[in-house]
Amino acid sequence: MTTVALKDVIKVFRDGTVAVDTINLEVNDGEFMVLLGPSGCGKSTVLRMIAGLEEPTSGAVMLDGEWANELPPRERRIAMVFQDFALYPHMSVNDNIAFPLKLAGVEPTPRGERVGDVASALGIGDVLARRPSQLSGGQRQRVAMGRAIVRRPGLFLMDEPLSNLDSGLRAELRAEISGLTRELGVTTVYVTHDQAEALTMADRVAIMRKGVLQDVGTPTQVYGRPATLYVAAFLGSPRMNLLEASVYVHLDRYVTLTLGEQALYLPWNDIRSRAVAHYHGERIVVGMRAEALTPVAPDTSGDVLRGRIRYLEHHGHESLAFLDIGASAIVVDEVGGPIDGDTPLGQRGLRRFGQMMQRFTGRVAVEQGEHASIGGTNTSVLNDPGRHHRRPAELAVRLAPYPAVSTGHPLSVKVRMDALHFFDDRGDRIDVGWR
Repeated sequence: MTTVALKDVIKVFRDGTVAVDTINLEVNDGEFMVLLGPSGCGKSTVLRMIAGLEEPTSGAVMLDGEWANELPPRERRIAMVFQDFALYPHMSVNDNIAFPLKLAGVEPTPRGERVGDVASALGIGDVLARRPSQLSGGQRQRVAMGRAIVRRPGLFLMDEPLSNLDSGLRAELRAEISGLTRELGVTTVYVTHDQAEALTMADRVAIMRKGVLQDVGTPTQVYGRPATLYVAAFLGSPRMNLLEASVYVHLDRYVTLTLGEQALYLPWNDIRSRAVAHYHGERIVVGMRAEALTPVAPDTSGDVLRGRIRYLEHHGHESLAFLDIGASAIVVDEVGGPIDGDTPLGQRGLRRFGQMMQRFTGRVAVEQGEHASIGGTNTSVLNDPGRHHRRPAELAVRLAPYPAVSTGHPLSVKVRMDALHFFDDRGDRIDVGWR
């Protein structure tokens, strides 16, 4: 077994591209850690630095408590599974799996026994005589896994191993990989951009954006209590509704969250009202997932938002209604780029939203003519703007399959106030603890 620790690791390529920015991460012995994020966020670079295929610009890669920056890959007791299988096309399945053992000088008899055991466990014992070109995508991926497993490594590194497979096979292999690694008790670092893989397979998830680590925790923690606005927007299907809200405090009574022409009220005896009250007179972001919204009768009182259905999506097992409630939504762009030029940010208080993504981009808002755009200069090594902007809110609500409503129909939804999330103008969670 192997433990992994990354301490202040930075990777800057020769062209000046900052792939990884000051990562601090620990992977415990026997843990299944998933690195999650969009393409280009630096997760594969982290994996390659753990494997010894890339050298950190600065910082330390620790394996079992020992400094490993200059340790060659062959001495790290690591097995890596790649996205493209990386099998030898001229070799049979048997020879592909046995190849690492042959290089290690294992005798033919024990070598054959170990290959047979691994192939049987992976369900490919009947194709050992075939070549990779005669196999399906799922079988090839199992062969690639077998070649890694047969070495009995202390650490598995998997770089998006299921991304080339169809959805049904991905779901099947997800369960197999997760079960097999836990059965073997091998420490695993798994890279993916698929949140379904991350949330179903991981012991813990580390979410990255533009080389910066955003959040680390169990699937329940990162989904139920995201640390940043980006994590909140990235996780979940449909995505979390992120609404711009003005905060007004009525001391010893309640805190009003004004969403356009409607409002929600946090009672003063709710522990969260103390944290939110610090933003009196300012604007924050209120997040609510679709499961926190329940359709109710039009005359229902209490914490209710009302709107009209802008459009419907039918998914067979459920339908999603998107409501126009007359509020503004905050949209976070995964890729980055300048803010849309037709999105004025207004006065000083609202202009602070131009710094919403500053925490993970290092950029600040500057005024350009009549508009503020995310740009300017900064000494941060991450020199790429994270874009966000405002647009009319489309509140995602779950409904029964094929409901008896259509576009334009009015709809009222009850809000579970205990399920709300709050974020400040930098995109950081307003910490109100667990309910």
